[in-house]
Amino acid sequence: MSAPVAVRPTSPPPAGAGAPVRRRRPRTPIVVGALLGALLLSAVLSIGFGAEPLPPRVVLEVLDHRLLGGTADPTWDAIVWDIRLPRTLLAIVVGAGLAIAGTGIQTLVRNPLADPYLLGVSSGASVGATAVITTGLFAGAGLWALSLGALAGALAAALLVFGIAMAQGGLTPLRLVLTGTVLSSAFSAFASFLVFRSSDPQAAQSVLFWLLGSLSGAAWDQLLLPTATVAIVGGLLMAGCGWLDALAAGPDTAAALGVPVRVLRNVLFVLLAALVGVLVAVAGGIGFVGLILPHVARLLVGARHRAVLPVAALAGALFLVWVDVAARVAVRPTEVPLSVVTGLIGAPIFLLLLGRRTYRFGGSS
Repeated sequence: MSAPVAVRPTSPPPAGAGAPVRRRRPRTPIVVGALLGALLLSAVLSIGFGAEPLPPRVVLEVLDHRLLGGTADPTWDAIVWDIRLPRTLLAIVVGAGLAIAGTGIQTLVRNPLADPYLLGVSSGASVGATAVITTGLFAGAGLWALSLGALAGALAAALLVFGIAMAQGGLTPLRLVLTGTVLSSAFSAFASFLVFRSSDPQAAQSVLFWLLGSLSGAAWDQLLLPTATVAIVGGLLMAGCGWLDALAAGPDTAAALGVPVRVLRNVLFVLLAALVGVLVAVAGGIGFVGLILPHVARLLVGARHRAVLPVAALAGALFLVWVDVAARVAVRPTEVPLSVVTGLIGAPIFLLLLGRRTYRFGGSS
């Protein structure tokens, strides 16, 4: 018999010699700085787009006139300061708020397909707005009537979803998803009934345009409420980002880490419902922003909420600024509803994200 041949153990291949190298994500401050710079540049450039195009030089002259006491043409001053700048700022606030709300709701229900309208708040707002358009409800509020009706409907819907879910045992993810989905269908049906019963031939068109989202009514006095709401809710979520990380890992893990899961879910629901209600009241139902941008943020900086929340907010603001530009210039001089643009852009982006094998919802990769 031949002697057995000794097999020498092989050493592991060195890095770079056939072994897969894992790419490190950029540090969060770098991503935040890049997004913030892009947002500031985009805000200035976006003001120049519209029925009357303006070069960046004119925009900067008006801003210098208003902020530093320079000189500017009165006509351009009125266009930039009174019309386009409030609209751009509202796009920034609403985009950031929807991305924050989407991040929070995906964590609350632990579902990557959740968006800010899952809780039925948007459908409730549609009932309130439709009632204003078709029946003249809150007519004494003037220009605020539509926003007031939408906000009242959104808050009523949130209270109804919360009450039903609590009566059935608490705000579990499955119960929230099912309750929100069913009540959304009921609210949408009631809004359609109001349109059907209306004697105004323009009611259906007005309701549809509002439901698909628009920033055309932006004004300086409309900025305070959504800006304060986004800042407060975003700040509170950042303060509790450690608890959100634990909740994303599962209720059992969160409870083992000392997180009061039931209280956290209740508080998170109230904060997100109030945030979505205010945003829908001032801008209508804008789709895809709160669904896609949280996933983009996780791909850029991982799944920790301390990094995801600011990155998602900046990315959402940047995204909606350019969506609004596209809505203004696509079919000048009329405007396209924002959800039409976000749907055309967002669907391919979301399918591209789904195709990335390295991405897992709730994980770090």
